[in-house]
Amino acid sequence: MELGWVQSVRVSEKTCADIKITSKQQDIKLSVHAPYFINLNASDEEWPKSRKRLMDACHFGNLAGATDIIFHPGSYFAAEPSEVYKKAFPRLLDCANELKRNDNPVNLRPETMGKSAMLGSLEDTVQMALLDPKIKPCLDFAHLHARAGDGSMNSETEWSKLLEYYAKQLGEDSLQKLHIHLSGIEYSQKGERNHLPLKESDFDLIGLFKALKAMNCGGRVLCESPIMETDALLMKETWQSLV
Repeated sequence: MELGWVQSVRVSEKTCADIKITSKQQDIKLSVHAPYFINLNASDEEWPKSRKRLMDACHFGNLAGATDIIFHPGSYFAAEPSEVYKKAFPRLLDCANELKRNDNPVNLRPETMGKSAMLGSLEDTVQMALLDPKIKPCLDFAHLHARAGDGSMNSETEWSKLLEYYAKQLGEDSLQKLHIHLSGIEYSQKGERNHLPLKESDFDLIGLFKALKAMNCGGRVLCESPIMETDALLMKETWQSLV
């Protein structure tokens, strides 16, 4: 289960303790989706606010028993990715180093984003993950499908090539620690418009799951459909039918 702290981190230490106890009792593994208002490419004036949002999610997420903190990396602001990296990467690495100094074991997971104007291509998140072992991608496959805006990245063959690239860059064992977001998605030439129920979209769920199975992948799949419970069960039943 992913705790959706997407507007702000407003939770007490007591509530976090209750969440942690309950999740252990129910054998539920937790992650946190940090606030949307985080941007590794923010201006120098705005960055401290973004940083605090991310670090608050890490602090309270750890208290709640979460192992992974998902966040949207930000925007290119029309700059080239290589130029954005010069500002964004040191900031992210500084956050990872603070977690290590504080003995906070959570992983930072920048999410792949659904619009080409956003920092968060597959290559972006992989390059971030190469900075430090505490940084690992969150693979939103619906976003990756929508990002190109042309209907591509939506077949077993394409997903397989993506996973092969992922393993080549981050090591074969990285495929056992995937953190995946899934839903249907509506998109235009500019990328993502909004999430959809799976059956109302063109997303090739079976093709993706066949690729994951063939590569012997492991990890977590989090449902982000508007009909979350229904599509979570659909994903579970589809996966079980293949394995």
